[in-house]
Amino acid sequence: MNAPQDPQVRSLDARSLRGLAHPLRMQLLDALRFGGPATASQLAEKLGESSGATSYHLRQLAAHGFVEDAPERGKGRERWWKAVHRGLRFDDALLTDADPAVRGAADMYLHEAATAQTRDLSTWLGNRTEWPEEWSRVWDMSSATLRLTPELTKELIEKMHALIDTYRDLATAEDDAAQVRIHTHAFPITTDITTDITTD
Repeated sequence: MNAPQDPQVRSLDARSLRGLAHPLRMQLLDALRFGGPATASQLAEKLGESSGATSYHLRQLAAHGFVEDAPERGKGRERWWKAVHRGLRFDDALLTDADPAVRGAADMYLHEAATAQTRDLSTWLGNRTEWPEEWSRVWDMSSATLRLTPELTKELIEKMHALIDTYRDLATAEDDAAQVRIHTHAFPITTDITTDITTD
């Protein structure tokens, strides 16, 4: 949410947020971002939805500039879609917008994003035995509780994002490379009674 400026990362505004803040649209966009171009029928099968529903929501995403045609993949009347941007940037000001519809969309977007991250982790935990052994030794699920000021928290977040960016294109051509999902969370809690977790 505080990532450096990047032309491949789209900043959400009030209008575009209202076009995206729908659970299926967010799932469709993630499927195209991480899985590459696909047809409405392929996405329907992957997400357990009807092709009519995926077609409708893909058109809505296209109207707001999140997805576009991938004509190089099309065959005949088959319409392929691809994501326009690599990532999204959320502006916290949307949560305090004067329009209650924008505030509601912002809240819905954040909760759906949190649900998607939980779903990613649960999918890995359920499927990890299907991966080569070397991957089972390098995954991570950790937490840490620190006592920080808002300024130090912002500094930590920026440093984490900067570090991740240095790894973005290092191993894309390697045979054993895979897409690795990295989630970062930083937020205050109301109690000091907590347990830090690590997979090490």
